[in-house]
Amino acid sequence: MTSTPLQHTTVLLDEAVDALLGGAGPEPAGTWVDGTFGRGGHSRRILLRLGPQGRLVAFDKDPEAIAEATRITDARFSIRHEGFRHLADLPPASAAGLLMDLGVSSPQIDSPGRGFSFRFDGPLDMRMDTTRGESVADWLATAEVGQIAEVIRDYGEERFAGPIAKAIVARREERGPLATTAELADLVAGAVKTREPGQNPATRTFQALRIFINAELEELQQALEASLSVLQPGGRLVVISFHSLEDRIVKQFIAKHSKEVYDRRAPFAKPQAMKLVALDRIKPSAAEVEANPRARSAIMRVAERTGV
Repeated sequence: MTSTPLQHTTVLLDEAVDALLGGAGPEPAGTWVDGTFGRGGHSRRILLRLGPQGRLVAFDKDPEAIAEATRITDARFSIRHEGFRHLADLPPASAAGLLMDLGVSSPQIDSPGRGFSFRFDGPLDMRMDTTRGESVADWLATAEVGQIAEVIRDYGEERFAGPIAKAIVARREERGPLATTAELADLVAGAVKTREPGQNPATRTFQALRIFINAELEELQQALEASLSVLQPGGRLVVISFHSLEDRIVKQFIAKHSKEVYDRRAPFAKPQAMKLVALDRIKPSAAEVEANPRARSAIMRVAERTGV
């Protein structure tokens, strides 16, 4: 019996592409960047909108995403097997617009072999790029209690981070390291004393370990900084976030660069001009959330590169 391919519904599809291409004319030319190809929903829609002289460069760390990208035969499209921290490798002022969708794709979450979800038992991996780096299981096999607690607290905002970390290390010392998602989920359930209504007690721990093992927040900060170099004047920056830690970084980055900066040590010097103009903050419609519950936490922020 053949398995049904795992499907992914792109969040804020039309809104993101409209924001990215806004003001670019009916047949946009130039080079556009999809920093997170995923399963290609945004990329395919961008290609439909670009003119003959338009080009789309996409990035992704996931080998399965790269395999999906090879199905696109459009000569205007190219894909790089790299995370979006490598945006800095693009030539300065070469991009007419940049889109980053920070969500984990549904096929990643729903594939037991990837180890992203506590809903399916599978190897405790969680790497976006399965060709390099250590898995969550590898890290938990040697990390100290304090390190584990810090990760779960800082990246998962989990108030029971300490007890969870102690339980992980105690289990490791008694019966060996955790190897599967079910083992971790059961252990966390025993350590979390109260749970939020409708939320599995392992939710925050799984989120924290995924963010940490993939260095997601650090990579986001690097990509945002790179956007200032890569975007052309008037180029759009569009970022879709799915939890508060990501959105806070994006919000603060746009706010920081959307104002003139004065040097207090040189009060009469000309201020450093602002580099971005904040344009919009968009959330999915009620209809989209009803059709795709995974969209409910999405926030899209849009900014435009100034001419300086």
